[in-house]
Amino acid sequence: MSVQQYDRIGEAYEGFKALPLERYVVVPAFLALVGDVSGKSVLDLASGTGFYSREFRRRGATDVLGIDISGEMVAVSRAIEEREGLGVRYEVCDAAELRSFEKPFDIALAVQLFNYADDIATTERMCRNVHRSLKPGGELFALNQSPDFRFDGPTPEKYGFRSELTGEEGETGPQVRTTALLDPPVSFVANRPRRDVYETCLRAAGFSELTWVPLEVSEAGLREFGADHWADYHANPPLEMLRCRA
Repeated sequence: MSVQQYDRIGEAYEGFKALPLERYVVVPAFLALVGDVSGKSVLDLASGTGFYSREFRRRGATDVLGIDISGEMVAVSRAIEEREGLGVRYEVCDAAELRSFEKPFDIALAVQLFNYADDIATTERMCRNVHRSLKPGGELFALNQSPDFRFDGPTPEKYGFRSELTGEEGETGPQVRTTALLDPPVSFVANRPRRDVYETCLRAAGFSELTWVPLEVSEAGLREFGADHWADYHANPPLEMLRCRA
């Protein structure tokens, strides 16, 4: 479902990080959730243009591998790597068909990965592949559309994104069109899995200590816009994080 739409987006995807929701909520919250990566190896699944791969490498991760299903996204990542020379590796691969690695990783990242599984069996296969790729006790950190987001509630448009139901219903949950309000806008379609889909598939794959974590607005975001500006976000958070242990 996702390869062609992300191949078309390519370099524009980097622009997402400048939108208020990403800059003042998502990026600082996700970096804080993952925490100290010094001396650790990181597998970044659905790595896109490599933003988190590069960031965690800069923060002291010893070995970082970014995996994405889109050849165009990986091409952009490799071009940035050639310029910056951080020592991050990238591969084109579907997380549902993930290859085995000689050395398991300490940490796996899954930012907007599981919503691209077409069904529950694929979701569970992804989870098993991630679990197999981690050391015992290693951690998976995921970022997803919130299972509780209300499409008839306050929208995240003033923070740079529009989220709408397409009217299609998948096995894991409703299909959603998300639009990044760039110039020109960029849209992509994915599923919005139910909470039980995540929990059942992750546990079946062997993960434990599943914890849902809300994304807080950063101090910089409060300073930049004031607390009132974020009222719609707090009333109907569009995203939620999840951590668990292999």
